[in-house]
Amino acid sequence: TSASLDAAIGNSEDGESALADFIGDEDAALELIEDFHALAPMIAELDERERRIIHWRFVEELTQAQIGERLGVSQMHVSRLISRLLTRLREGMLCGD
Repeated sequence: TSASLDAAIGNSEDGESALADFIGDEDAALELIEDFHALAPMIAELDERERRIIHWRFVEELTQAQIGERLGVSQMHVSRLISRLLTRLREGMLCGD
């Protein structure tokens, strides 16, 4: 048999509880999906090198030194590039809210 989510299921110190108080939860993954959809067009606007850097760092999880080797630049330069890219993307996300 089915029951209403508003059905009382007992008394507590705070009063009567309903079934709805004990089931369901916020899905944290939904926020990630929303962020991904907001980021996708901004990442598409990056040039090929910038997209590769983002991919290597956050998809392939390469270190900055490994990325530097692939690009022929120092780890410090990669650090600055990633910092600038993330600042741009973060600002784009904040402006989109």
